[in-house]
Amino acid sequence: MPAPPPGPGVAPPFAAPPTEGGRKRLWLGLGVGALALLICCGGGGAALVGLTISNAQAIEEQGHAVTDAYYRALVRKEYGAAYDKLCDEEQRRESRAEFAQRVADEPAVAAYRVGEVDPNALTVPVDVTYSGGFQDTQQVTLAPDQQTGGMEVCGVN
Repeated sequence: MPAPPPGPGVAPPFAAPPTEGGRKRLWLGLGVGALALLICCGGGGAALVGLTISNAQAIEEQGHAVTDAYYRALVRKEYGAAYDKLCDEEQRRESRAEFAQRVADEPAVAAYRVGEVDPNALTVPVDVTYSGGFQDTQQVTLAPDQQTGGMEVCGVN
């Protein structure tokens, strides 16, 4: 193909890029991109914070509930029910009959008050009053149940 003849009415093959407002559009595009990134990351961060808070609340609720059920069973002298609240490690260490015999030989729990669960250490303080009037504060150690995901009593000091 021959080249077009020079002269009036001849258009170049490509138009020249616009030069007006180039910086304005660049900064507008960067601003919109940064805002989109902030929204995405901020939403993910907010979701992470929400999950962390709800997980801590669930641990506290389950820890308080299992500790309360354990001591309620001891007060009622339902040693089998108290044994069921123990973690697998404690149940391997002591049979149901051995646990019932040991707890029956100890001073009977007459009343108790469950304190605040420490979700980091998985411990719960419990103020215990025995049938003779003696009072003590015990530290209950909790552990997650691998099968159910709930909490279990895994030691009392």
